[in-house]
Amino acid sequence: MNLSEVIVELRELNEPVPKPFRLPTEAEVTAAEKRLNIRFHEDYRRFLLEASDVVVGALEPAMVAADCGYLNLVEIAEYAWDEMELPLTLLPICEDNGDFYCLNKKGEVEFWTPDGTASEKWDNLAVWIKEVWIDGE
Repeated sequence: MNLSEVIVELRELNEPVPKPFRLPTEAEVTAAEKRLNIRFHEDYRRFLLEASDVVVGALEPAMVAADCGYLNLVEIAEYAWDEMELPLTLLPICEDNGDFYCLNKKGEVEFWTPDGTASEKWDNLAVWIKEVWIDGE
């Protein structure tokens, strides 16, 4: 499964909502990178620009578009790093009941929990999107 395939599947599964999200601009993605002082993995950057407005199931990945409220990636990351002691080597891309799905520098997605008991990892963002977000495993 590659990122192009999962983006197509996400688009097909997109659920109608009363106030749909919008995709961010390149400038908004770059501004988030600057504010967090990191360069997003190319797969994550592509996801943000092409599919971060999708609503599927219960998981709500972070967003960088203006007015995304509690899904704001910058606020989630700053909270996770400062308050939850998430290692700075991990970028939290989705909060799940106080735990986080995070991207590491290699582009793998790791599940992180404050109590340190989690060890789940997915090879890349596409695999995580398919197995965890779409299929709910």
